[in-house]
Amino acid sequence: MTDPANRATATRNAWLATIERHRHDRDVPGSKQYWSPRLDTASRDEIASIQNDKIAAVAPFLYENSAFYRRRFDRLGLVPDDLRTVEDLIGKWPVVDKLEMAEDAAAQPPYGTYTAMSDALWAERGWMMFSSSGTTGAPRVFRYSHFDRELWAWANARALHAMDFRSGDTVFMITGYGPHVWAWGVQYALAKMGLPTLPGGGMDAKARANIVIRYQPTILLCTPSYALHLCRTLQTLGVDPRTTAVRTLFVAGEPGMSIAATRTRIQELWDARLVEFYGCTEASPHVGGFSCPHSQPESGPVTTHLLEDVQVWETVDPQNRDAQQDGERGLTVCTNLNSESSPQLRFLVGDYTTLDRSRCPCGRTHVRAIGSFSGRADDLINLRGVKMFPGQIEHAVRSIAGIGDEFEILLTTNADGLDLMTVRVEHQAGETVATTVIEEIRSRCEIRAHVEVLDPGTLPRTEFKAARVKDRREKR
Repeated sequence: MTDPANRATATRNAWLATIERHRHDRDVPGSKQYWSPRLDTASRDEIASIQNDKIAAVAPFLYENSAFYRRRFDRLGLVPDDLRTVEDLIGKWPVVDKLEMAEDAAAQPPYGTYTAMSDALWAERGWMMFSSSGTTGAPRVFRYSHFDRELWAWANARALHAMDFRSGDTVFMITGYGPHVWAWGVQYALAKMGLPTLPGGGMDAKARANIVIRYQPTILLCTPSYALHLCRTLQTLGVDPRTTAVRTLFVAGEPGMSIAATRTRIQELWDARLVEFYGCTEASPHVGGFSCPHSQPESGPVTTHLLEDVQVWETVDPQNRDAQQDGERGLTVCTNLNSESSPQLRFLVGDYTTLDRSRCPCGRTHVRAIGSFSGRADDLINLRGVKMFPGQIEHAVRSIAGIGDEFEILLTTNADGLDLMTVRVEHQAGETVATTVIEEIRSRCEIRAHVEVLDPGTLPRTEFKAARVKDRREKR
């Protein structure tokens, strides 16, 4: 078979057939506890066999259908048959990062060549275009097919079932439905599960609070910061959020489970449990990580499940990007094996975590992120040689009684060329609480920050990811 078009079609068909072969319990739950008992509780050998089968099929598919991957294979001196197992992949294929994709998109605008979605395929069965939601660089766009949409709905339904979404629940979707993957994928999964939803886009907080009061949804979908904002809005209307029908707060977009002070505050204010999704647009467009009934143990760290029959999850060293052993803290890397449009190989998602492949008390056998995800490498703040994540500042400010739900980190350079950090918080007591905040930040982050204490309600609220870091330092 020498014709490139024929090779591209043949490898695509072989890839799609491989994906289909490893789907089970597609449309309805296989049991009360698991959407797909065969996959969710598969042995480690069974998981490895599925992953290896998919890797052997996806390598030639990408070589023939993505110019980005063909160039990378050729540059590394590899051919598709060199990648047939997880061990081959990790041992021979360097991680792909956002910069490499961004350079490809700049050279081949507007879509780049890092996906296998051609213009012809987009015209034939294109579904939706999404863009990356990271904090650095220009957005990278990804066109997905209707085949992908169905795969997303199935994978997300498995995760939602694990989070105890059941008949009788109503989900209030508090999102603007922008070009980001989380809400859209959940919407289709809820439809597959037959669960009703209340659309909440294009409303202010008061209107949304009134929907919670009037229609009594049992599950809220929003960012962690918006869960706090909506709670305060209900309180201004004279309603205690704990008296509403809300039993689950389903969050994503910002760290939630991993920040104990934030998690505790939200759950106590609502008297409801917090669950979350984890993923990225590039290599985990459907759910990557999700909570289960045992994700918040009475003692020990929280945990987040990762789907291994449709993805390969690993961590790498932050400095040299070498693969790490389970139990070592590193940056997340994902190989997506559940898409015809964007089956990325070893994409550097870039969140810090520690992986554990022991069986969860819920019975699932897939890898878990211990402590969930503690900060994305892109968000690391380097202030005069001291490195910290915004989440560490969040831990500090939220540990102080009476501190408001929002905070802001302002980085500036003074007239002497010294970089400074100012943390802006809200508190009824005004400047009298500033010293307490300063000391709490210093004890947790080993740096002295300036603190501004503002009146409650001063800082902006948003339904999207909260942009809490404003870096206005001089560029050197």
